[in-house]
Amino acid sequence: MKIEDVPQDLGYFKDTVVRDVIYGIDKNGNYQSVISDGWEVKNAALDLTWDTVGEECEKIRAQVLAREISPLAYYMEKNLMEIGLLSGYTGISRRNIKKHLEPGAFDALSEEVLQQYAEALRITVEELKKV
Repeated sequence: MKIEDVPQDLGYFKDTVVRDVIYGIDKNGNYQSVISDGWEVKNAALDLTWDTVGEECEKIRAQVLAREISPLAYYMEKNLMEIGLLSGYTGISRRNIKKHLEPGAFDALSEEVLQQYAEALRITVEELKKV
């Protein structure tokens, strides 16, 4: 695409400093990086993706309320974090995180461990304890 055709459709980048870098062809036929404010097609794909994540979060929320799984699972899904990634952010072993996904084990966690999870998930301990 030509540099002047690089999309500038605000969507997910509105009111942020984040932008995409897209490569366009200049008038000499050379590729050049161009800052883009977004692209309608990409915004639609992101909408669909976030809708899917939201649906999965609601399923997990119902499981949390039924005490089938701990609130940790909900916030992991909401933040698109798997056990390995959360382990990397918190320093808590994967094995322990799996255990903490059980409501009883989660309820017994110390404030220190809850704080580690809350910081990694960018929420408060109070938020972590409920959904």
